[in-house]
Amino acid sequence: MAQADARGTGEGVAARRAAAAILDRILGEELSLSEVTGAAGPWAQLSDPADRARAQGLATDTLRHLGRADRLLKPHLRRAPPLAVSNILRLATVEMLERGAPAHGVVGAAVAVARAGRRTEHAAGMVNAVLRKVAGEGAAWAALPPQELPGWLRGRLLSAWGAKAVAAIERVHAMAPPMDLTPRDGDASALAARLGGIALLTGSVRLPPGAQVTALPGYAEGAWWVQDAAAALPARLHAPRPGEKIADLCAAPGGKTLQLAAAGAQVTAVDASADRMERLRQNLSRCRLEAETVVADVLDWAPPGEGFDAILLDAPCTATGTVRRHPELPFIRSGAAVKPLVALQAALIDRALGLLRPGGRLVFCTCSLLPEEGERQVAAALARHPGLAADTAVALPEGVDPAWCSAEGGLRLRPDVWADEGGMDGFYMARLVRPG
Repeated sequence: MAQADARGTGEGVAARRAAAAILDRILGEELSLSEVTGAAGPWAQLSDPADRARAQGLATDTLRHLGRADRLLKPHLRRAPPLAVSNILRLATVEMLERGAPAHGVVGAAVAVARAGRRTEHAAGMVNAVLRKVAGEGAAWAALPPQELPGWLRGRLLSAWGAKAVAAIERVHAMAPPMDLTPRDGDASALAARLGGIALLTGSVRLPPGAQVTALPGYAEGAWWVQDAAAALPARLHAPRPGEKIADLCAAPGGKTLQLAAAGAQVTAVDASADRMERLRQNLSRCRLEAETVVADVLDWAPPGEGFDAILLDAPCTATGTVRRHPELPFIRSGAAVKPLVALQAALIDRALGLLRPGGRLVFCTCSLLPEEGERQVAAALARHPGLAADTAVALPEGVDPAWCSAEGGLRLRPDVWADEGGMDGFYMARLVRPG
């Protein structure tokens, strides 16, 4: 690696400075990764896409192993350093011991990053000394258990799924997730053969982590879109038929809308965010699919007509099932959000049922691991609405393991499902049929 100068402009240092800045904002301001990378700062100043990918990859890997890094660093620190200094140490520790990067180059770059910052230049000597010691602790690193989820979430999951399942979930969270694609024509085997991927039992195609999306064959033609295998199942659970009038509520960024449209349904996609809806429109255009798009709050939306044949409601939730793809979530969320989100989900279910024609079906789903946002939410809806029925078990999509079925009639997916193949996002879904 080229020698870095005191301003931190050597080879590879700019990306590491940006990675440290990403961590500073996520951990210091409780911002999401997308919020940080969409704002001004060292990240925005990186002109090389490879540097951007490197910075984001370093930051996300460090978030996946933050607790392990802190445990390894603690014996070498007389007191806890400021956040900006801690983040430089964490990044370098993960890059050396988890990613296997040569220690000499990593330590030199970390010192350069420290010297380049007004808040960290005083600690450059300490950074150098500590990281030289840490570099030789590969065996101790390998022996450390995976990073634990925060207490507010871990306690709920232990109650719901037990210690063995939670430990398995945490092991999956420590791994960089693969990339899953949904083929527009539904032919997973053919797409997997073209891209060198694996056709999953449920109809998705899995590629290794790190693939550059826009460079893959078929991207420009809209032959597929990126969508976790678990996130692709709610639309398949719907079993949409050509010509059906279907509403996709809380639709952006639109993977499920694309699935419904590709099946030939007449889709109305509704979302409260104009920016996210614009992204959905772009995805529709790239994939040569059509849907009506509406920017509106679902609770206030009053569409014309006599009701929809079917509705897909991907309700706002804690997103606790997506930590493997969004490792910043444990550091920026808290248990305080659970109760209001559960209340909102119940209101959205009631509203969606009112938009269905008699006999119509509603698929409710959340990317949450919490039963109160899944199993309990649907059980409460069944109790509130006499005649409402769950028929998930009799309409399982291809490849779905019947063991995923839950007592009230839904499907429960966890990250440790298919753990040896890279896992999947945590999801809950149920298909409900309105009486009449």
